[in-house]
Amino acid sequence: MESARVRVVGAGLAGCEAAFQLAERGIAVDLYEMKPKRKSPAHHSDAFCELVCSNSLRSDRLENAVGLLKAEMRLLGSLVIRIADETRVPAGGALAVDRDGFAARVTQVIRSHPNITVHGEEITAIPDAPAIVATGPLTDGALADEIGKLSGGALHFYDAAAPIVSCDSLDLSKVYRASRYGRGDDYLNCPFTRDEYFAFYRALIAAETAELHAFETPRVFEGCMPVEVMAKRGEMTLCFGPLKPVGLETGGKMPFAVAQLRQDDKDGKLWNIVGFQTNLKFGEQKRVFGMIPGLEHAEFVRYGVMHRNTFLPSPKLLDFDYSMRTNPLLYFAGQITGVEGYVESASSGLAAAISLAKRLKGEEPVDFTDRTAIGALGHYVSGYCGGDFQPMNVTFGIMEGLSERVRSKKERYGKIAERALKIVKELQTNC
Repeated sequence: MESARVRVVGAGLAGCEAAFQLAERGIAVDLYEMKPKRKSPAHHSDAFCELVCSNSLRSDRLENAVGLLKAEMRLLGSLVIRIADETRVPAGGALAVDRDGFAARVTQVIRSHPNITVHGEEITAIPDAPAIVATGPLTDGALADEIGKLSGGALHFYDAAAPIVSCDSLDLSKVYRASRYGRGDDYLNCPFTRDEYFAFYRALIAAETAELHAFETPRVFEGCMPVEVMAKRGEMTLCFGPLKPVGLETGGKMPFAVAQLRQDDKDGKLWNIVGFQTNLKFGEQKRVFGMIPGLEHAEFVRYGVMHRNTFLPSPKLLDFDYSMRTNPLLYFAGQITGVEGYVESASSGLAAAISLAKRLKGEEPVDFTDRTAIGALGHYVSGYCGGDFQPMNVTFGIMEGLSERVRSKKERYGKIAERALKIVKELQTNC
């Protein structure tokens, strides 16, 4: 089987990571991507690895589970994390990237790899094994129907993206630079007075949303909840969420509320409104978000959008390495498996490719175990025992705890991270 060609379907984060890892191990890969012939409503670019929501890969600190996951992936030679590091933009303690530069660089690496053949066509049926299906949460049409037949129907939730504004259209006299708790000055901050906040709040909850099929009772992923939905939970909810002022004092005083803008490109010309995922109509976004101090005349380069995400009931179908229990040479990877987030998606492609490469050599797949972040995600999606399986970001909560009790959370997470990185280093030579 070592000479077999592997089909990878989808050139998003998981698909590109999987294709690269297989190719680096000398395995010929046929990578199928429907763009540019066909795009989903959420996609704008022809490039691979397009980041359709935020440009942030979240925290880069080891005491945060996603920071640990990135550290593990760096040890394992992740393409996605390497390119993210190369194209990073200032974002305090987070890893954020120049969105277009990141996608362009990944596309260049994939297209120029001698072991990867790119096919610009849509796949409408599950490919024969060996294969990795990484078509993402926006999978639809005939392929979605085929995938649904595996389990009697796929599951879904609604996801949303935040708008992006141009820097030269902001009123910088009302905006100040700072990162929360004095960790640099990478964010632009728009402070609200009490009166400004409540005027904004009233306009937001009354604003008109875009029509969405079956949106009357949506399943919304908490981490990407539309800001207008969050606001309707209570008039002060936003002040404990995306408009939290704590740690953003200016002139020795804490504003009533603060909206943050994060740099979206390497030149600092584009900024996204942090936490403002939305399903408001475009005109309403301009009107309501224009009430944010400093954004009165903002030019919206991209409006926020909402879309339906599909995912598998993975505990019924997949093993810890994302392979089908009924067909170990057929893998799924990315958000369609129930991992949530850019880094988590790429990590599943990395784990799936490492496992498939081992199987093609007639060897047992590597089990990173739930003592590592990358392994814990695979064990979560394959081993969840509850009746309502939902997508999950990586957290220390899905990792095996320590045998000894450590009261300090920071110290406890530090020890878990130290143990995880030791395990990954020990397994490196077997990957």
